[in-house]
Amino acid sequence: MRLRILAIGRLRNGPEKDLIEDYISRFNRSGRPLGLGPVELTELEDKKGGGKAAEAGLLLKAIGPSATVIALDERGKMQSSPDFAAHLAQIRDSAPSELVFVIGGADGLDPAVLQRADFSLSFGAMVWPHMLVRVMLTEQLYRAASILAGGPYHRV
Repeated sequence: MRLRILAIGRLRNGPEKDLIEDYISRFNRSGRPLGLGPVELTELEDKKGGGKAAEAGLLLKAIGPSATVIALDERGKMQSSPDFAAHLAQIRDSAPSELVFVIGGADGLDPAVLQRADFSLSFGAMVWPHMLVRVMLTEQLYRAASILAGGPYHRV
């Protein structure tokens, strides 16, 4: 199953970008034998400054019509890492063409994107910078693949 991360804004070179690239590389190596991956990060930019509605247009246009969509949203459901891994496996087993994670800009996601989502995921009650959420998501994807493979990365 192909995975895509659609994110508003461009991440500059630096430690966050290095971490994202590292976790994506790890996920792609460990996920493929599990039928997961590759994962691709697509950064979208609203150059006209149209706010959440304009960002929603960019995100919705980039989402394939048959994709399963998970929105990263502070009001979404919190999951433990093993639950997230099981959820990922359940989606994979339902055989969608792709799984798309959407990350909004600094103001979050427009209601139109949340309505299109099949699931909303939260990384906790605290609000996280949208750029840091990319790091957290890619790490959790790698952790999920490790859990599903029975690897030692996730310790309880």
